[in-house]
Amino acid sequence: MPRKPAYDRDALIAQARDLFWRQGWAGTSLKDLENALKLKPGSFYAAFGSKDALYALTLERYADEGVARLEALARERGPLGALKAQPRLVIEAANAPAKACMLAKTYAELSAKNHDLAQLAATHLSRMKTCFADLFRQAQAQGQIGADHDPERLAARYQSDLLGLRLSAERGDVDARQIAADIAADLDGL
Repeated sequence: MPRKPAYDRDALIAQARDLFWRQGWAGTSLKDLENALKLKPGSFYAAFGSKDALYALTLERYADEGVARLEALARERGPLGALKAQPRLVIEAANAPAKACMLAKTYAELSAKNHDLAQLAATHLSRMKTCFADLFRQAQAQGQIGADHDPERLAARYQSDLLGLRLSAERGDVDARQIAADIAADLDGL
């Protein structure tokens, strides 16, 4: 009978996500992963198969957590309230390894190489845009947004604004909090 691993796979995926998010795909070596996760090479390969396979798991975890947070925020504050709160929350997340979006960072890093992980990141970005569009539709159905607006177009613009905001939050010469407030205030004019 095979031995049960002496590690928590979910915890290791979360640790790897944070390392990849901070350092990127190319900036994270197998040695970095083995050291951070406290796994020997054989155990690493038995647990995850490859660096790319683990990276794919971390992208999925990142996207799943983002969707879950957004859905919880919508239950708490309503669809428009969630959309208005999101910009401030993403740049003020104290425990995040970086302010910039991991999905966008991955896409930017790997798309020129035609790496499969770039397409996976793009798929997760599309999934997030769909969540935003759903919230815009719900806000529209509640009369909080005018019926003349296209929720898909609003979602694409909103996602673009958030991605730019998150990248700007990495810079010391930009007032990201003010930009977040402006993004939220712009939603009131819909």
